[in-house]
Amino acid sequence: MAARRTKPFHDAPPSLADIEAIARAGLATLPPELARHVRDVVVRVEEFPDAETEREMELASPFDLLGLYRGVSLDRKSVADTPDDVDMIFLYRRPLLDYWCESGEDLARLVRHVLIHEVGHHFGFSDDDMERIEGQA
Repeated sequence: MAARRTKPFHDAPPSLADIEAIARAGLATLPPELARHVRDVVVRVEEFPDAETEREMELASPFDLLGLYRGVSLDRKSVADTPDDVDMIFLYRRPLLDYWCESGEDLARLVRHVLIHEVGHHFGFSDDDMERIEGQA
């Protein structure tokens, strides 16, 4: 009798489109009262952070960043302001896949966790706020 697999088998590493599909599924799990506030946030999946982001975040390696929120958080927005750019959440495929392989964590749970963390920044939460919230959950 063959051993039963507990994790999905992949012939090839999940693609950018695969990670995007996982992220869309993760967004669909947000409660409606939160989801309505992220309707206009663009989620973009890239291989790695760009060189400017690496410098700005003072990354030792491009593998050090799994996701990033770029925009003006809801707590800092004003109806009188004209937005300069669209709010975006970046997910970085290669760092996510490396973390996934090293941790053995479920990929969908990992992507959802990073996505929700970045959504937290959209709401104006700091990393410390989110760590405290996660610790209470």
